[in-house]
Amino acid sequence: MNGSILNRLPAPRGLRWVRHCSALALTLWALVSFTAAAAQGVEKKDAAAAAPVILVIGDSLSAEYGIARDSGWTTLLQQRLRQERMPHLVVNASISGDTTSGGRSRLGNLLTQYRPRVVVIELGGNDALRGLPLEMTRDNLTVMVRQSQSFGARVLLAGMQLPPNYGAAYSQAFAALYGEIARAQKVSLVPFFLKNVADGPDAEVMFQADRIHPTAQAHPRILANVWPHLRPLLSASGRP
Repeated sequence: MNGSILNRLPAPRGLRWVRHCSALALTLWALVSFTAAAAQGVEKKDAAAAAPVILVIGDSLSAEYGIARDSGWTTLLQQRLRQERMPHLVVNASISGDTTSGGRSRLGNLLTQYRPRVVVIELGGNDALRGLPLEMTRDNLTVMVRQSQSFGARVLLAGMQLPPNYGAAYSQAFAALYGEIARAQKVSLVPFFLKNVADGPDAEVMFQADRIHPTAQAHPRILANVWPHLRPLLSASGRP
């Protein structure tokens, strides 16, 4: 018989039952496959969302100003974390030219959005370059530290120093400010963020032509300054 005629003939009851079961099985298989795929996607999304966040809020020194994208110390930090098999995610919220006032105004939304386990505050250099009052810088940094702590985050404060041409008294008071805040608020401190960069024997090649912003080859040294003080915060960064 012609195949098309066979398709028009009524199927025996048993054959119809087999076809029905087969169709049902295919439907169930597709449903299970879709559900499994969807569940896997949700698991991946939840896993990414659950990764403990290290929030870096800084200025051009952390925003990769003047260097190739993904060559700054925050990217090197993320690579180091992978090498150490640590699950943390680095969120770099740094903006070139930012001051402590700008960071203070932005921090609340960042804390709400990312709920970081650790906050690295790298700000204050632009305050000094603009000759802003030290007490304003102190107040802004103190508020940022306390605000981060109120969200359950541990804080690492990056200390800065100024060249001597800004005046000995102002430069010394500015450098001391970070240690004073760290002690008062009981947070960790990188004593000098640009150690072995600004004060090293090869300082001239560590900076771009503007003599302010580090070159890409300086950023591994910056990470070397940050890592010993950051690492202990990560192993102890579970929520209270």
